[in-house]
Amino acid sequence: MLPLPRFCTSLPAALLATLLGGCAALAPAPAPEFSSYVVLGENGRAVARVLIDAPACPPLQIDQRSVAMSVRSRPATLPLRPTVSPVADSKPSVFPMLTCEAELPAAASYTSASVLGRQLPRPAAAPRRIVVLGDTGCRLADHAQSYQACNDQNAYPFARIAAAAAAWQPDLVIHVGDYHYRENACPAGNAGCAGSPWGYGWDAWQADFFTPGAALLQAAPWIMARGNHENCARAGQGYWRWLDPRPLLPQRDCDDPANDKLGNYSAPYAVPIGQDTQLLVIDSASTSWRGFKPGDTGWDMYRDNYRQLAELAAQAPRNLGIVHHPMLAMGADRKGDGPIQLLKGDAGLQQSFGSLNPLYLPENIQTMLSGHVHLWEQMSFSSPHPSQFVSGFSGTAEDIVPLPVQLPEGVTPAPGAVVEAFSHWIDGFGFMTMERQGPDQWLVLIHDLQGQIRNRCQINGRHSRCERDQVK
Repeated sequence: MLPLPRFCTSLPAALLATLLGGCAALAPAPAPEFSSYVVLGENGRAVARVLIDAPACPPLQIDQRSVAMSVRSRPATLPLRPTVSPVADSKPSVFPMLTCEAELPAAASYTSASVLGRQLPRPAAAPRRIVVLGDTGCRLADHAQSYQACNDQNAYPFARIAAAAAAWQPDLVIHVGDYHYRENACPAGNAGCAGSPWGYGWDAWQADFFTPGAALLQAAPWIMARGNHENCARAGQGYWRWLDPRPLLPQRDCDDPANDKLGNYSAPYAVPIGQDTQLLVIDSASTSWRGFKPGDTGWDMYRDNYRQLAELAAQAPRNLGIVHHPMLAMGADRKGDGPIQLLKGDAGLQQSFGSLNPLYLPENIQTMLSGHVHLWEQMSFSSPHPSQFVSGFSGTAEDIVPLPVQLPEGVTPAPGAVVEAFSHWIDGFGFMTMERQGPDQWLVLIHDLQGQIRNRCQINGRHSRCERDQVK
């Protein structure tokens, strides 16, 4: 409850009891619940978003000017659609919040922007300090019988990581995808996740992303790549309503499964970051680690994506790619007590992109940033492939099967890629930062969930190298 006006609390006790109702009426009404943030899109277009429990969009205040926000999506309870879960483990998605947006002007043309008294982060024309994180939701998945302890900030530390990353004072945040993981109900008797919301509606998204990520959402603008957990059979409805930077087109909202071909794929886009450099954002939500066959929908769609990516990459001499599924990184798996199996990069992207370019990516992409594998990893190549970083260690239950300190002879994440440097951290939560030191140089720091530095790496053009081959 908000405090009463000072003159009310200074009244004599007898009068106070008599006049309490009148004084309470003078107290300001509680502010409506809302989330606010800035997402960057095509050509650096900055969009302010507000998710609010209110009948109408609030105005955006830019310096002394009031700007109307438009409605992106209205509250709705959507009918149950096919998902990755059986019907018995699913439910309709409820979206009680009004989603509002407004494009921000060029950052040089204003000094501050706010909504309902809360400041919005202002985009930097040439961001120098960048946070990279991904795979941040709390895993509740019947199909894997995996139930993370969402109620334990050590077992699910995304809120701590977001606060530590915000304290680093970034100019930009890159999320490499997979925001939502609370797909199914916590089993009865499981204290670690008892009471957690679940499904694909607002309550699960709020618990997985908007509440724990609030400090970082207010610290800097975001680039929000899309992961497989945001395809139409999972949390795609929320992704399109809240995170994609482009206008929400009819039939692209994942509400009707008949339109999933449109909802599951989108074109790459470029975000300029100064010094003739771009960030190229690729939607890999519907790739397949098993690979495609010629004629599959994904085969054709990702071949189109590669052509669009090549056109975007030609706009600048320096490019950093952002895609959820890494093409040039390793993972590890083990069945029971069996031997460790090393896993290669995403086969669907390797096949579709590789059918047009045997090197998989345009030559003027120097570095790739990804997630999907729940660890931190770096790879550099003596072959003409870009460095690969994986930053999928920011909240979701970690991968714990160890990678070797050195890869066995001949083992590579992709055909033709010759590894020259390899570093990783298994079973540790944290976030990655990049600080620009020159046109082609970046200092990369690997932070744990307290913000302490666990490894240091240097990017120089297409190549990278880290101080430690393995963080323990």
